[in-house]
Amino acid sequence: IQELIKIVSDLETVFPGRHFTIDGHLVGSIGEVMAAYYYGIDLYDASTERHDGVVDGRQVQIKITQRDNIMISAEPDYLIVLYMNKNGNIYEVYNGPGNIAWESASIADSHNNHHMRVNRLMKLDADVCAEDRIIAINPIEKMKAEYKNKK
Repeated sequence: IQELIKIVSDLETVFPGRHFTIDGHLVGSIGEVMAAYYYGIDLYDASTERHDGVVDGRQVQIKITQRDNIMISAEPDYLIVLYMNKNGNIYEVYNGPGNIAWESASIADSHNNHHMRVNRLMKLDADVCAEDRIIAINPIEKMKAEYKNKK
């Protein structure tokens, strides 16, 4: 992952004004394997609908972003949202019941995709009680607004 981040940085230096954001399937797969590492999630096969894996009998959807929002297309049982900054550092944005995030989504588009802002998810996360979280087996730092593409 660090090598990919370095390549992106080099491309942005060589081509000023162009953005080489790591996104799409690549960043999604990075998020899934990082969540498996941090939380011990057993991942389902790629592109499984609604949930990406299971841990302690809880089905979990995993999202990762380098931007200000995420999108989910169905209400998950549990949701883990991660943020990856330009240096490849991973932070926990939201860890809790999926319905809380789903119901607070700012907009549902014509395909019923629900869009959620990182700042809103961070606020929702602050109110999730310990028993409603997926327990991390490896330490992961909580996202803070000032970390967005800085730390």
